Amino acid sequence: MNAASTLPVRPAGEAAPPPSRVVAVVGPPNSGKSTLFNRLTGLRQKVANFPGVTVEQHLGKLRIEDEAELDVIDLPGVYSLNPRSEDERVTLDVLMGRMEGVPRPDTILLILDVTNLGRHLVLAAPVLALGLPTLIVLNMADELERRGGDVQVEELARRLGAPVALISAASGEGYDTILQFLRGRIGIPRPVELPALNDLPRCREWAARLGAEAKYLPPAPPVWTRRLDSLFLHPVAGPLVFLAVVVGVFQTIFSAAAPLMDLVDRAVGASGDLVGRLLPDGPLRSLVVEGIWGGVGSVLVFLPQILILFLFIGLLEDSGYLARAALIADRTMAKVGLQGKSFIPLLSAYACAVPAIMATRTIENKRDRIATILIAPFMTCSARLPVYTLIIAAFLPETPLLGPFLGTRAAALLGLYVLGFAAAVVTARVLKSSILKSERTPFVLEMPPYRRPTLRQVGLRLFDRSKVFLRRAGTVILAMSILLWGLAHVPTKNGKAPEIADSFAGTIGRTVEPLIEPLGFNWKIGIGLITSLAAREVIVGTLGTIYGIEGEDDGAGLQAALRHDLTPAGAVALLVFFAFAMQCMSTIAVVRRETGGWTWPILQFTYMGVLAWVGAFVAFRLVTALLA
Repeated sequence: MNAASTLPVRPAGEAAPPPSRVVAVVGPPNSGKSTLFNRLTGLRQKVANFPGVTVEQHLGKLRIEDEAELDVIDLPGVYSLNPRSEDERVTLDVLMGRMEGVPRPDTILLILDVTNLGRHLVLAAPVLALGLPTLIVLNMADELERRGGDVQVEELARRLGAPVALISAASGEGYDTILQFLRGRIGIPRPVELPALNDLPRCREWAARLGAEAKYLPPAPPVWTRRLDSLFLHPVAGPLVFLAVVVGVFQTIFSAAAPLMDLVDRAVGASGDLVGRLLPDGPLRSLVVEGIWGGVGSVLVFLPQILILFLFIGLLEDSGYLARAALIADRTMAKVGLQGKSFIPLLSAYACAVPAIMATRTIENKRDRIATILIAPFMTCSARLPVYTLIIAAFLPETPLLGPFLGTRAAALLGLYVLGFAAAVVTARVLKSSILKSERTPFVLEMPPYRRPTLRQVGLRLFDRSKVFLRRAGTVILAMSILLWGLAHVPTKNGKAPEIADSFAGTIGRTVEPLIEPLGFNWKIGIGLITSLAAREVIVGTLGTIYGIEGEDDGAGLQAALRHDLTPAGAVALLVFFAFAMQCMSTIAVVRRETGGWTWPILQFTYMGVLAWVGAFVAFRLVTALLA
């Protein structure tokens, strides 16, 4: 099963065409498409949106020695080119050259899982029918061999009329063959007759015949897959295992991240002190130390917790476990009128609601899709994590509840995640039983085998999330910190900066204070609630800037300063407020684009805002009564 031997080499003396400039990576979900894309592009990649739509695309650069630099596009995973959902339509439009602002690819890398070739080969016919130079990449070669499967690759290439490479994207086996193809050094076999692009029954017959002619022997199902599925998919044990995994993640977020957070905190504090000593006393020193370091630095401290969260999500996703979690969740989704396909976007909303709303394009039923969009912001995104952990650590001492397995702080954080999920479930039930009522559609999901996550994949994921977090800290949070510092220093009196309560920033806070005072919040929290409309975690930077200007956090830290302005009841109310409120302009903008107007985002923002105020009011009154 040597991949290189299956490719026709271009005859000596024959001029090679110039290397392709735009390469599209196409394939079904769970075929290893993203793994190959990451290997091709390494760290030279970015995430963007296709023009006119908000389906996420990954773009990367691939340099082939000194010959050329290629643009690589990782397209949404599809099973066919007969689109039923928006992401499948995007893939087809890009391949056909109909996507505005995106050049038609010169070359296609079609990634198929060789351990599931009978199903994945159906995609080969419509892709080859496009007439673009295409390399059929059979991934998971190591698994095929280990599990006793086989395929005659040369015969498959001859029958397909296209070069075929047998590789392992995870280990890099066969990678050089792909580079040879992209250099234009691989000959293209004679085209064969293909079924019509949108004739799915004929494509299936064609795929089955090719598999038989290539003597494809499906690998035996992994023993561990059957054993683990008997546990993870059990109607009783499965949900209990999932709950144990979730509890373990939250406990680790607090326990494992604490030393790293202390290290980052000391580094931010030391660097701020150093810069303060280097700058002369005056407005510039105040801006840099109190505004920028106080604001941005307060948020950077929470980077270790966010990375630990994404580490666990990455491990669970790459291992194949999250697909099982989606199947388990389908039973819950059915009770609120949704389907298991809604689980994947909702799960990704724990990272960020923006890509989660984009991911709803895989849902064919329009009403299910809108319902999922409307409830996605209730899921506790990573932007809420700094707010939650700051307040929990400031007001709740850490004591064990279940020995080393669960402490009070992790339990409180878990409770907030459950609260957000409960709000999403109740809202979905209301929507699906009224204005978005529709028939339930069947949920079909391909179960990938369990795989060992690779260090490279996990590392790239964490690096990418670090870039996203630091980019936001260096743009949105930085801009808001500078703006807040400016508002806190005007209008001047006799050439001196006013007290922050008398500044423009203080005036804004006092203006909204009557609205939030029943929740136990003062004008400083009011400023934070306004600035956090840009992004939820901005409130941490805002409070850091305010307390830095006032000097309240000197030697005491932001948590101690926060205790001066919030009672325990007010702290609980603020947590509940952030659990429900839609404090994210980016999410609002994406909802408007996805729903085609302002009606749904205005309804969503208003509903979540009212729910946040009422929930915070009730929480404040209850806790006040309990502590009386």
